[in-house]
Amino acid sequence: MRQIAIALLAGGLFGAGLTYSGMVDPARVQGFLDLFGNWDPTLAFVMGGAMIPMAIAWAVQRRMKAPLADAHFTLPGTTQLDAKLAIGGLLFGIGWGISGLCPGPAVVGLVLNPWPALIFVAAMVAGMAVERFAVK
Repeated sequence: MRQIAIALLAGGLFGAGLTYSGMVDPARVQGFLDLFGNWDPTLAFVMGGAMIPMAIAWAVQRRMKAPLADAHFTLPGTTQLDAKLAIGGLLFGIGWGISGLCPGPAVVGLVLNPWPALIFVAAMVAGMAVERFAVK
């Protein structure tokens, strides 16, 4: 039950932050990616602002023996960059640029603007299924 409460709190805070910053608006994200047109720097400020609490979180995590809702931390075991990661990042970036959405804002969009978000989420789930069952 504690894990669910923490997940709901974290997800709600993340969704509220996305909504407040305007990052659930695909046009704002696409404006950030439009370097040679009507560039919108808002996303750069959101990302820059996110680094401060993340740096604090990493400092706190290093001092903790275990997370609040699990027996141990589950952190990546490698920093290796391989073709699978590069291709995944490329596909993510292309999808983000085309739709102006990524997974977090798309889930928030299911509440705020359901139809475009639903199309994105359906495509995202289909892509996850392809990766899960076809790519090995």
